Amino acid sequence: MNVGLFIPCYIDQFFPHVGMATVEVLERYGASVDYPTGQTCCGQPMANTGCTEDARPVAKLFLDVFESYEYVVAPSGSCVAMVRHHFHDLLPNDPRVEKVGSRTFELCEFLTDVVGVEHIEGQFPHRVGLHNACHGLRELRLGKPSEQMTTPFNKVEKLLAGLEGIELVQLERVDECCGFGGTFAVAEEAVSCRMGLDRLADHHSAGAEVIASADMSCLMHLGGLARRNKLPLKLLHVAEIIAESAKP
Repeated sequence: MNVGLFIPCYIDQFFPHVGMATVEVLERYGASVDYPTGQTCCGQPMANTGCTEDARPVAKLFLDVFESYEYVVAPSGSCVAMVRHHFHDLLPNDPRVEKVGSRTFELCEFLTDVVGVEHIEGQFPHRVGLHNACHGLRELRLGKPSEQMTTPFNKVEKLLAGLEGIELVQLERVDECCGFGGTFAVAEEAVSCRMGLDRLADHHSAGAEVIASADMSCLMHLGGLARRNKLPLKLLHVAEIIAESAKP
């Protein structure tokens, strides 16, 4: 499998170890990973703020950079949702939008839906609370949102549940937003922080040692609040947990 790795801006700048863990996981399951250095942003921050004209050339560059790859994988549900579901708003006449979008996957989605991973060998003996990020849950369908009366499933939870020694704690509100929302955290700081503190309280009350998510942007927000409030919680991207679980 020829994979073009897309690393979101905030991971590139603040959490490069998550990108490296993503490479480890992909190579562990047989992917040939390439990181095209011409990549920049998916354009989501500009698009969400209404700056469509600024987002359009960024989306076009993404297509230019990644159109030759068999698959495009990113450790971010929100960025993948932007490519798959919103590029057509920016570039309605570019046929590559559908072509590249159909080949672009969030990491856990790629492992379950493309690679066909049923069980991950490894150990992670910790109590883990899973934060279901909004874009991954409701736009990529990585799991069943609580408002839908359908058969429960969760692709991220399925991958983690197979690790030896892990205990996935039960939260009161399994898919509530963390409050980050990108530029929402800037425009509505007080609301954003209150939402984040509510999520931390739920995980803490459930006895979690670690909060895991497929979106580092959510963990960045929650991590900042946890540090300021001196909460004994560790925050890890799913890629970090999977990569760490394989080490002796």
